[in-house]
Amino acid sequence: MQIEPLKQKCGNLVRDWLSQFNAMHIDHLERKWISISMLVIALMVGIITVDAFFHGVNPPSKVETINSASLHLSKEFAEDHLGVEVNDKGEIVIRMVAGRYSFFPKHIDVPAETPLTFRWVSMDVLHGVHIPMTNMSTMIVPGYVAEITTTFPKPGEYPLLCNEYCGLGHNHMWSNISVIAKEDWTAPVKPSESNNE
Repeated sequence: MQIEPLKQKCGNLVRDWLSQFNAMHIDHLERKWISISMLVIALMVGIITVDAFFHGVNPPSKVETINSASLHLSKEFAEDHLGVEVNDKGEIVIRMVAGRYSFFPKHIDVPAETPLTFRWVSMDVLHGVHIPMTNMSTMIVPGYVAEITTTFPKPGEYPLLCNEYCGLGHNHMWSNISVIAKEDWTAPVKPSESNNE
């Protein structure tokens, strides 16, 4: 394939388009606004590019799937594994299940000023989770695990609300998180651990 004729043809098309554009009468003020609009678009594309390459802001790639129909049979989201757990590395992981029209477990106690990793799954339809007065909000899609790491800066009672319409009982879908001062919080003991002692 010959490149030179193709380059020449493209160059001619661009020159023709520019000559037609310059022949049009565009008011001076309109040209300014067109230029400002193009600069804003270029700035936004530049910000997205910098975020993607230098700050690592990308669409989610670590997609973890799970069978929503057999959550109760899974090791991680079985009923006796739900709630707050401190793993081998000392990290606090909270596993919760969303289902019409409740979050399970209904109440949890967590420490303040500590990184907490929430892992959510849905047993039926699309749900959302939002904790007012915090930056925590995500969607819980059936068949996928939603994971968020957050910190509660101060002790208090925080409601956990569903912010995605999931049916007639949607307005009753809530749970409660008690955030306790870090020095007063004790890690929960799982039933299997207490039987071994």
